[in-house]
Amino acid sequence: MLGEIEDKRKVPDMLQRILRYDIQVTKKFVEMSQNITALRSLRIHSKFLEVSCHGIVWLAGWLSFIWFFNNRELYQLQVNMLFALILDIIVIAVLKAFVRRRRPLPMNKLLPGNPDKYSFPSGHTSRAVLVAFILICIDPIYFIFYPPLLAWAGAVAISRVLAERHYFLDVFAGLGIGVLEGLFMSLIWFSQSTAVSVITSLADEKKDGGEYHV
Repeated sequence: MLGEIEDKRKVPDMLQRILRYDIQVTKKFVEMSQNITALRSLRIHSKFLEVSCHGIVWLAGWLSFIWFFNNRELYQLQVNMLFALILDIIVIAVLKAFVRRRRPLPMNKLLPGNPDKYSFPSGHTSRAVLVAFILICIDPIYFIFYPPLLAWAGAVAISRVLAERHYFLDVFAGLGIGVLEGLFMSLIWFSQSTAVSVITSLADEKKDGGEYHV
């Protein structure tokens, strides 16, 4: 029985070679970044970029945005983005649990008790790409904000490697997943009427709670 489990978990030789090459390229890139001012600066700010695209931060922040900014013109974006963020968190969690690729060693040494110990795919990257995709392709914001939004998404992705949180394959996978999630959202994008119904129902629950649970 144990032998069968080990056989199921055995990584194919071709995939092992790809993963070893990925580790080598990532390690060389991180070492090389020490000699490049822009990359060195990006690594210094990697913690800030990590927080700026953390799943809990975005989920809590977006719920607060919905709560405090009660504007019918924003309802459609508010509801769809909330759904997209939840979708991304679920997809990344399932893939990490399935693939179970360990993070780079420095991460494991720094945070031995870190509950999120798997690296593939990069959730920060997928989330940054998904947010950028929605705000540029589905529900466009002003064009003037495109460059900083794309710069932020790119900086988040590169910083994941520089901070030794992920390997390159993790980041590339996160990028692809973010795009696929964005395409999926473009297909199921909830209408204004649906969004209004959702927000209205939430507001009614809030009022009911205030009346009966004081």
